[in-house]
Amino acid sequence: MNDPTRRIARWRAKFTPEKQMATVAEIYDDMVRRYEEAAVALCTMESRVKQVLDIAGVHTSLYVAYLDYGRQLFRLSRKLDVSGNSFALAAQVLLEKWANRGLDPAVLAQIRSGVFSISPPAP
Repeated sequence: MNDPTRRIARWRAKFTPEKQMATVAEIYDDMVRRYEEAAVALCTMESRVKQVLDIAGVHTSLYVAYLDYGRQLFRLSRKLDVSGNSFALAAQVLLEKWANRGLDPAVLAQIRSGVFSISPPAP
């Protein structure tokens, strides 16, 4: 389609606020349910990470960085197309990334295995 006027006219015909509001209204309940489930899972994960940090004696000034590591693992764990050894390798890459930023690799490994039940990758 080389004519930009025609392209714009077709887009305007397909995209109207009324159509978008109707689409959102149809899926709103499911959107809310999925968001609530994700928020509960995220908060639970953060609480479990904090427990690991407390047990390990990590200074509270470092909590933000460890929680960011946990959030990245959480995001990775929710991807449906990553599993098995590929998942373990991706988790190991994150561990090394945060270890290079100055976090304790042993604590990171405790979070990986204790909170997320991810074992180290197979050699």
